[in-house]
Amino acid sequence: MKRSPKPPAPPPKPPRPLRFRRKALPLIALLFVVSAGLRLGETDWLAFATTATESVGQKPAECPDDAGLTALLQELDAREKRIAQRELTQAERAKALEVAQKKIEERIAALKAAEEKLSQTLTIADTGAEEDVARLVTLYENMKPKEAAPLFEEMAPEFSAGFIARMRPDTAAALMAALDPKTAYSISVLLAGRNAGTPKP
Repeated sequence: MKRSPKPPAPPPKPPRPLRFRRKALPLIALLFVVSAGLRLGETDWLAFATTATESVGQKPAECPDDAGLTALLQELDAREKRIAQRELTQAERAKALEVAQKKIEERIAALKAAEEKLSQTLTIADTGAEEDVARLVTLYENMKPKEAAPLFEEMAPEFSAGFIARMRPDTAAALMAALDPKTAYSISVLLAGRNAGTPKP
């Protein structure tokens, strides 16, 4: 069998027309512009990131240096010491006030005890004096009027009037009759005026 001959090679393609080249040029230019824009944007972004990084890494303007920080710490330490001293002083004052309050309470209790004791003493003294007066009244009542009269004339009228006021009426009348009229009159005035200031019902 005879092999069939190979088909002939296709003829070469004719060159692209000039019109297609004219359309491709603006597209290529556009690609160049976009690429340049992207590069510029990347540069700006890198510059912004670098600036931001540097600004973050920098210390604030108001951040104190070592000397300022040391002075601030010393001031805080001194203030803390002042506060501690003030609290200690207030605690000492409170303790002193507490001690003074206890002493005052003890003195008040002692004064109350002394007052009660004095009251008891006065009561005993008053009772004793009353008993002594009662004894003297009984003694004068048992004396004869002529014997008791000279004693009453020697007494102050206020004093003798007190005894006569306590006597039995019959004994007091006999004694008043035995006294000097002037003395008896003075005693009578005192006895009459003893209850003059008493309010009437």
